[in-house]
Amino acid sequence: MDKIYVSPSILSADFSRLGKEVSRVVSCGADTIHFDVMDNHYVPNLTVGPGVLKSLRRYGISIQIDVHLMIRPVCDRLILDFINSGANCIIFHPEVSDNIVKSLRLIRKYGCKAGLAISPNVSLDFINDFINEIDIILILSVNPGFSNQTFLLSSVKKIKQAKILIEKSGLDIDLSVDGGINIKNVSDVACLGVNILVIGSAIFDRSDYLRVMKEIRNKLKNFL
Repeated sequence: MDKIYVSPSILSADFSRLGKEVSRVVSCGADTIHFDVMDNHYVPNLTVGPGVLKSLRRYGISIQIDVHLMIRPVCDRLILDFINSGANCIIFHPEVSDNIVKSLRLIRKYGCKAGLAISPNVSLDFINDFINEIDIILILSVNPGFSNQTFLLSSVKKIKQAKILIEKSGLDIDLSVDGGINIKNVSDVACLGVNILVIGSAIFDRSDYLRVMKEIRNKLKNFL
């Protein structure tokens, strides 16, 4: 494994000064930014849309931004809106898509990476038929909808299964985990073969982003 990427999730950031929050965490060593989109239908929470992403780009945020759509249904118009607003990667939940292949191919058509997200109550079998169409698998280790949750130990088996699936495919597919990752368990998650760690409150709830990012990197150095 060449590198484990740390992707701070803006769901835990201070939205009243989002540009500054993202700029700070990028300057402290974030590799990508995780941009959660919730519609209050698929999950019981409402967050942000393409306009906020576009504003971050206008603010000067140039780092890779991974958009995680927690919406029902996944629609082409919204995918295109996020692409036009500056998304580098778009991930959605397959069980709420009317046409999974069509959506994945639309995302890739415009140069974005495409991914599928698997919630704790959703089978990894959804991935099998679409492994050739994706660039990233996102395993949710909490129930989607809110930040500051506890890592579900039941997700460990699914993460291991996803890693095996990727290895068997022989394809260059990222394995990302999102939910409940903190300083205490980041090493345990990394050792499962994950190469993208989505971390929210463990970073944004701390006042010193540089210090917490260094703590995370120190925990990960044995896996590089």
